[in-house]
Amino acid sequence: MTETTIFRGLSAFPLTPANAEGVVDTEAFARMLDRLVAAGVDSIAVLGSTGTYAYLDRPERSRALATAIEVIAGRVPLIAGIGAMRTSWVEELARDAERQGADGLLLAPVSYTPLTQDEVFHHFEAASAASGLPICIYNNPGTTHFSFTPELIARLSALRNIASIKMPLPANGDFEGEIRALRSSCGSGMSIGYSGDWGAAPALLAGADAWYSVVAGLLPGPALRLTRAAMAGRQAAAQAADTAFEPLWSLFRAHGSLRVMYLIAEQLGLRHGAPPLPIQPLPGSVGKAVEEALRSVG
Repeated sequence: MTETTIFRGLSAFPLTPANAEGVVDTEAFARMLDRLVAAGVDSIAVLGSTGTYAYLDRPERSRALATAIEVIAGRVPLIAGIGAMRTSWVEELARDAERQGADGLLLAPVSYTPLTQDEVFHHFEAASAASGLPICIYNNPGTTHFSFTPELIARLSALRNIASIKMPLPANGDFEGEIRALRSSCGSGMSIGYSGDWGAAPALLAGADAWYSVVAGLLPGPALRLTRAAMAGRQAAAQAADTAFEPLWSLFRAHGSLRVMYLIAEQLGLRHGAPPLPIQPLPGSVGKAVEEALRSVG
């Protein structure tokens, strides 16, 4: 399994079902993961933002990862989120993931005190040295409140094991220009992917290597249809799939994708736990809108 195959195509980000005390429901989690493998996603990323990694302690993160490794059993690449406040904790999580059998790592620069560009560089440098697994840079300013400069991304791309970047949607909508600039500064070996599900179709049509997808964590079939069409350059089919998703994208933008994912899981009859406090479940009126959006997706 190469770094190229790990960070390419549709990467599904499932919820991590847990109770109010943050104890992972491994049976429910296994069921979610098995659905994704059966659907044929290109990779599964556990303990990302949708997997509520920031709300789980190290033992529960380890239990979740152990469950994923047992269920997936090498059938698709498994990416493990290792974001944490302290660099030493990230190093420990990287070593844990490698020892347990993950195929790749996802790292966001989690912070309380705002971080400088140099501090984030050294944070990633330490993570890169802690294990031999390839790392995806998690560029998610919406949750970390840290913005990677193009210079920092280029600098990080030269580190051992840095293999991919998960980008937010460009404010100006210029996917082609951003991808071209990143390939120029980081080299052709760096995989470039996007999150922000409502931008998946234009990102993939513009030449992105991967869609790091929230919705694929529960709706892998429709997400795969969009991915395959866009990566094959079938613009009309990709746009049709994106249009079917639009009612759901609207809910994601209005309420936050994580909250909506719990309602999707409920509609699908999956045991999903509840959002970790202080995040509150959405009201029933939104559940009705989710039901209608799922009918649009088919």
